[in-house]
Amino acid sequence: MADTATGAPTLFPTLLYRDAKAAIRQLTEGFGFTRDALYESEDGTVLHAELSYGNGTVMLGSKGHGGVYGEAMRDAGPAGVYVVVQDPDAHHKRAEQAGVEILTPPTDQEYGSRDYTARDAEGNLWTFGTYTPGATLS
Repeated sequence: MADTATGAPTLFPTLLYRDAKAAIRQLTEGFGFTRDALYESEDGTVLHAELSYGNGTVMLGSKGHGGVYGEAMRDAGPAGVYVVVQDPDAHHKRAEQAGVEILTPPTDQEYGSRDYTARDAEGNLWTFGTYTPGATLS
């Protein structure tokens, strides 16, 4: 749901990767995200990055660079993220052509959505579909 005052989203998935640079490449090239911000340490470690798709943003960084958040997420397992897209078939084709592991092809769901699920290089699941939480499906 968007912030009613600004129209900005109020929920931002945050993921940590062993190879954050590779994750950024896969999310931009394979899934069509736009890189909006990238902050690196002097040695090139990704401290924080923001990638957007539509009006949503995912934040990510490198595992193992310390801090309370990093330490708490050190052994975290894969996460699942859902992204609304207008054309799941075209989106799926782009991901497949980029070599992304596809778990389920575009499929019509009983509740009216069409979606597919893929796994990124570090095991996180990404589902892309037409279902918009909070909206009425026709």
